[in-house]
Amino acid sequence: MQFLFPSFLFALAATAVPVVIHLFNFRRTRRVLFTNVAFLKQVNTTTSSFRRLKHWLILAARILAIVCLVLAFAQPVIPAKSGAGFTGRGVTSLYLDNSLSLQSELDNKPALDVAVAKAEELLTVFPNATNLQLLTNDFSSDEHALVGTDRVRDRLASVRFTQTPRALESVYRRQQALAASHAGASTPGGGNQAFWISDFQKSTAGDLARLRLDSSTRLFLVPVQAPNRQNVLVDSVWLATPFVRDMQPNRLSVTLRNTGDESVENLSVKLLIDEKQVAAQPVTVPARGGVTAQFPFTVRGRGYQRGRVTFDDSPITFDNDYFFVLNAAPTIPVLHLYGQKAAAGYVEAVFANDSLFALRSIPAANADPGLLRSVNLVVLEGVSRVEGALRSSLDAFVRGGGSVLVIPPGQPDAGAYTSLLGGFGIRPAVGAPSPNPPQPLAEPARQSPFFSDLFENTTQRDALAMPSAAPVLTWQVPGEKLLAFRDGRPFLTQSRSSQGTVYVLASPLDNAFGDFARNALFVPILYKIAALSVRQEPLAYSFRENALTLDAPGAPPNAVFRLRRGKLDLIPVQRLVGNRLTLELPKSNQLSDGQTLDAGYYELLLNGRVQRLLAFNPDDTESQLDVYSPADLRRIFAGKKNVQVFDNLADGDFVKTFREQNLGVSLWKYFLVAALGFLLAEVLIIRFVKG
Repeated sequence: MQFLFPSFLFALAATAVPVVIHLFNFRRTRRVLFTNVAFLKQVNTTTSSFRRLKHWLILAARILAIVCLVLAFAQPVIPAKSGAGFTGRGVTSLYLDNSLSLQSELDNKPALDVAVAKAEELLTVFPNATNLQLLTNDFSSDEHALVGTDRVRDRLASVRFTQTPRALESVYRRQQALAASHAGASTPGGGNQAFWISDFQKSTAGDLARLRLDSSTRLFLVPVQAPNRQNVLVDSVWLATPFVRDMQPNRLSVTLRNTGDESVENLSVKLLIDEKQVAAQPVTVPARGGVTAQFPFTVRGRGYQRGRVTFDDSPITFDNDYFFVLNAAPTIPVLHLYGQKAAAGYVEAVFANDSLFALRSIPAANADPGLLRSVNLVVLEGVSRVEGALRSSLDAFVRGGGSVLVIPPGQPDAGAYTSLLGGFGIRPAVGAPSPNPPQPLAEPARQSPFFSDLFENTTQRDALAMPSAAPVLTWQVPGEKLLAFRDGRPFLTQSRSSQGTVYVLASPLDNAFGDFARNALFVPILYKIAALSVRQEPLAYSFRENALTLDAPGAPPNAVFRLRRGKLDLIPVQRLVGNRLTLELPKSNQLSDGQTLDAGYYELLLNGRVQRLLAFNPDDTESQLDVYSPADLRRIFAGKKNVQVFDNLADGDFVKTFREQNLGVSLWKYFLVAALGFLLAEVLIIRFVKG
């Protein structure tokens, strides 16, 4: 047994007081007159024996009462099992994990509620402390300060789930930074202590084996882990045809993944567009595996439409909805730069007669290079030479993700085209116009992604009426041959160059060089090239992404964009380069009080007008519910005496176990009760023992 305040033991000298009282108070004699002396002698003998016993009992009760009272103030304890010397005199930091994974149910309630209850119980160890910190995944400004027990208890009542998971390494750095900045608040030699109350999710906790711990800081790991870690999440979604058109059928593919050890049978998955159910089907997701479901749909109307994949998978519900946005039939700006163009105006006939396209047709010699910043597709038809500012702008346009269709003139300049196509990684060979009649083309590969939706209603047995052409260009193909002659020479190719795409045609569109422009394939091929020129931005974004880049055509250089969802209205950190806008999503600690970033749809505004719609979903790492068990944590921190790992204890056992293992068994209450008991015994002896 040890004493927390051994100096109080000097008060044991007070036991001399009842001894002195006993010696001087009970020696006083009184004369009593009796008529019968014989009777008096008998009474005297009997009374003296009882009186002596009564006096000794009273003396013992008084002495023991004083001894027990002194020992109670000295606070005797049975030493802690850990022998770590926990005192609670330094800075005490409590990290409470409020990530979405704590929606798991433990004892029929969310694990976060259990974690809050453990934190509240832990506060009973520090009833009047003023050197406490409560840290959550919010990393808010008021968490970087020392407060009292009552303030921490009030904050615990307002803890809510957050979209931002934190690696435990960053949590520990923040706790150590606070302890260092408040070094004066710590009692010298008292040391600091940090508590982690978490589910210790592997996907978000980080590599715990690489943690560098301060040996002067005690670290207590308190797991709060649900026994059932079953969960289904949406891994990815994509469209069969990325370009969505009004009243045109499309297909959404959805990959579902099961992170649990048991398969999920007949999970009803629904597809909603603008909150109207358009498709549904039951799926079975194998344990630790995935499955892909396909949902046919047709959009009605143009513009941005809200899509959502939803299912019911309890108790983890934060990832039961996957939000995405469809941009139905956006206008595709096309710039047609020509030198020698076909007399029939085939390019204008394709793009000018459909409201889907916004066509500008300009002679290449008169073109403003700045026009390239606001278009998706540039068609160079019959341009002999591309030089100067136009050439530089065209190179930058392709590097930025634009698409170019090169249609050569009847007599292309060998040097100019070698330079132009060589800049895109294509090595051409330019020849004189072929004196031979046009040669027929081979049928395209129908399984090619480029032609997959063009031939989806035909079969391999259907014979195609292929066009004929007389080539003026031939080249080594760095990409895919979309159309080729029967001898294998390329006619139309698709090549990636930096972030953009370059299409090269082997012959002009003029009738003298073949009938490709009059063939049934011509219009759908140009439509497909234009559709693929639309920069395919993600259907949805994750809160995990630090930055996202969007198209912002026509935005002024000093434009300030805002994000709005309901009452949330914020200005993110942003950068506008040309027509490309980069936004940095704020973290939870960068938001104002009461603001939260929740999954759903956000409007991007400029000058009060909605420019586009964005969809955000939770970080999918939160959906992977594998955790470090207490045994795993003990193995990771083996040999570190300043780290203690608790088992996944029930609510009522946590503080009791913590006290026994770190504070020892306190006995002062028992001695205080004993002191009161001896005082009561004294009263009872005086009252009821006669003599």
